[in-house]
Amino acid sequence: MAKNKEDNFEPKIIGFLCKWCGYAGADLAGVSRLEYPANIIPIQVPCTGRIDVQFILEAFKNGADGVLIAGCHTPNDCHYMSGNYKALKRIALLKKLLEQLGIDPRRVRLEWISATEGKKFAEVVKEFVKEIKKLGPLQMR
Repeated sequence: MAKNKEDNFEPKIIGFLCKWCGYAGADLAGVSRLEYPANIIPIQVPCTGRIDVQFILEAFKNGADGVLIAGCHTPNDCHYMSGNYKALKRIALLKKLLEQLGIDPRRVRLEWISATEGKKFAEVVKEFVKEIKKLGPLQMR
């Protein structure tokens, strides 16, 4: 059986991770030695509410095939009161913009992962990498 080009495709995923929960969950996954793909490049942010849409567009422009955003559980668990609610609204609008730009909105994933959910972080990364592999490399117009 011949392999096609996509079989060897390893997506580049940028992870914008909330300092308090998403990043701490990733850290727990690491210290717990949970296995997940090394495709993600984690970037710690103070809060998902601080992620500007421009950050995500820049990630795509600079070669990312997907963007994972992980933050505190919504809506009342945010360390900054309403940051994750702002992120939820902002990402919903971003997905509409991505469609207009010809980018599949499934390339952006928003997840609520607490500091105690290292296993969930590892599973989300595995699932997301698998989904991005199915979509293939991002072809920017």
